[in-house]
Amino acid sequence: MPVAEETDLEAIFDQALRAVVKKEPLPPIEVRFYPYAGLSSTIRLRRGRIYVRLSDILCESPPEILHALACILVAKLYRLKPSKEHERAYKQYTLLPEIVEASESTRRTRGYKITTSPRGKVYDLEELFSDLNHRYFAGRLERPDLSWSQKRTRRILGHHDHIHGAIVVSRTLDDTRIPRFVVEYVLYHEMLHVAHPPRVVSGRTIYHSRQFRSDERRFERFDEVLKWMERLASPVRRKSKKSRRR
Repeated sequence: MPVAEETDLEAIFDQALRAVVKKEPLPPIEVRFYPYAGLSSTIRLRRGRIYVRLSDILCESPPEILHALACILVAKLYRLKPSKEHERAYKQYTLLPEIVEASESTRRTRGYKITTSPRGKVYDLEELFSDLNHRYFAGRLERPDLSWSQKRTRRILGHHDHIHGAIVVSRTLDDTRIPRFVVEYVLYHEMLHVAHPPRVVSGRTIYHSRQFRSDERRFERFDEVLKWMERLASPVRRKSKKSRRR
């Protein structure tokens, strides 16, 4: 039976809260469905009151799924580790085809992608895309929205958003010190995500399939570019190690 009443939601969250908080009185809870762009859900404690906002995609979910989500969110609020059973139940539910379709639809209609321009100071992503498309895909790939990132990032050098049909490349690579083939490789990797869309297998979303990895190695300077990727990642790793020592 789907949960239709807000009071039912609050009863579900009250039950999850009682399993964690043993002292009375419990903080009052306000739970509402909210039109997020996707499956986001939030929980906050403000002035002694708990506020929960659930994606309206979940408005017809079975009570056991909402209970699992409630337990996950309450654990998060009190900085506890959620039950693996609850996490598994909720994740499996979100991977159902109808839920994935609803999530992607709301992201497409309610969400947006912040992009800049494909033309950088050194490299033009549209020119690189056309060349790579001809060399590796026989010109068959439809060109997505191409953009340099707003900020310089080293942790993520490229990203493909299949919902909004966009590829964003880190502005860190738009530099005369970065060889063209390195920028080409990052863009090529994201183009492979266009050619090999993510798919769900046994409850897991596969982004880099065996065919994806095989095609990735077709890049003509693959071994050389891996050394560059390692070099670009080194400052991030050193910074991460310093943070852990503190």
